Amino acid sequence: MEEVVYGAGGVVEGTSHPHIVSVSKPPWSNREHSGRLERLIVQLGAGKGEFSEARGIPRSIGCIGNNRFVLHREPMSVERLREILFEFSHLRGKELWLTNYDNVEYLMAMASYALELEIPAVYAVLRMEDVGKVRPIDGVRFIAEFEYSPDRFRELESNDWLYGALILATASQYEEIRNLRTTFQGEVYVDVLYPGSLRKVDFNLIELRRTLNFSNETYHDCLAGTVALTADGYFLPCPLLRKYIVADAKEESLKRALRKKRLKSFWKLTRDSFDGCKTCPFKYLCHDCRALEYQATGDIHGVEYCQLEL
Repeated sequence: MEEVVYGAGGVVEGTSHPHIVSVSKPPWSNREHSGRLERLIVQLGAGKGEFSEARGIPRSIGCIGNNRFVLHREPMSVERLREILFEFSHLRGKELWLTNYDNVEYLMAMASYALELEIPAVYAVLRMEDVGKVRPIDGVRFIAEFEYSPDRFRELESNDWLYGALILATASQYEEIRNLRTTFQGEVYVDVLYPGSLRKVDFNLIELRRTLNFSNETYHDCLAGTVALTADGYFLPCPLLRKYIVADAKEESLKRALRKKRLKSFWKLTRDSFDGCKTCPFKYLCHDCRALEYQATGDIHGVEYCQLEL
């Protein structure tokens, strides 16, 4: 029997390092895309996350995290959301990401319904503070979200039923996370926090944003195949691109939204779409977050976070 040893930070030194699937980009960014609908990211409420739309969301994977958003009208009804999930299943969507909930009960209810629809992969991202309120559901991939600290990581290890963890961290904390010894066997996504501008970046952006997906020449490695749905009923190309409304989900079907030119333009984005990227020798190795760039520059084609642009 292996001896369990606690390190200086209080984290269990187990048999392996954390299984880090992605850093600073969504976990699907290292997979090739079909160009068809692949995932639906649903915001179930206004949210109770650490960062708010009003103050800015400096997260690299805030798209699947819990934030706080301004709702501009009444939330969608439960019945309408169920209709959209049903349609998503019939369109053969592969991944459903449930996030930004106001109460755990609603999160669990929608996850259970998605299982009934036989959607292949159902993810439910919840705050670590709410893990104790959740009843594990066989088939639902629960992901705990928290700001990194050794104590928080120890909480993760005591909930080994979790599918994974979305860990908010600074770039220097990422180095600490990757060197941990842990008993947690789930997937780990490191959600790197960005400063307000490149002038305050103190880490290697090129290395951090390097992706293994070489299909970028054809599709954007993050946006292609993705549709987001806000709690108040708007289809978006990305959960954080709140001003880029594709269609009104209270009035139009998901299938109709997929035909919209605005959505297709995002799905067809390549590095050659951006003046600052098209001549770069690293353009097909780099994951760039359009939402972060838009937040920093006010321009969807902005290239604020690029050290090669200095």
